[in-house]
Amino acid sequence: MSNSFDIDPIERNKEFYFRFYSGGFRDIELGHEFLEFDIRHEPREEFAILRYANQTNYRNEDLIKKEVKVSILVLQEFIDIIRKSQILLESDRNWPKVTRESKQEIEIRYGKNKKLFKTKTIVSLSSIRNEEEKESLKIFYYLAQDLKTLVYSLISLHFKIKPFRLQ
Repeated sequence: MSNSFDIDPIERNKEFYFRFYSGGFRDIELGHEFLEFDIRHEPREEFAILRYANQTNYRNEDLIKKEVKVSILVLQEFIDIIRKSQILLESDRNWPKVTRESKQEIEIRYGKNKKLFKTKTIVSLSSIRNEEEKESLKIFYYLAQDLKTLVYSLISLHFKIKPFRLQ
């Protein structure tokens, strides 16, 4: 996937879609656990739709699903974070391969352009220090962290919930 493209944060006449997924099948008891969110903007709409889903079977918790409309300014910030990360210039060709137990994905669509990145779950920067493509994996890792933080903030502000528990 060497085809790179750019995203114009103020262009409203093209579809924009971003999806992040992190998860896998942990074991028979816990099953499929994941965190996934996406944001979609349809051409000429004055808002975007942000969806969030979190499935953990720890303590028999139920699937958490939330959906919220966000303003164009929030969408522009989302796009700006993606652009500044320069992830669109990267390739996942030599990244660690996904497994049934461990997968992270970032999908970006803008108009007719599409880019999909897949790798095994990156738990921390130390887990990639010996990888061949550690610099591009760092970009992926930091982008995921930045956007998770933004999404957690938006979800907790809108629904007045905590998407994660503080111990």
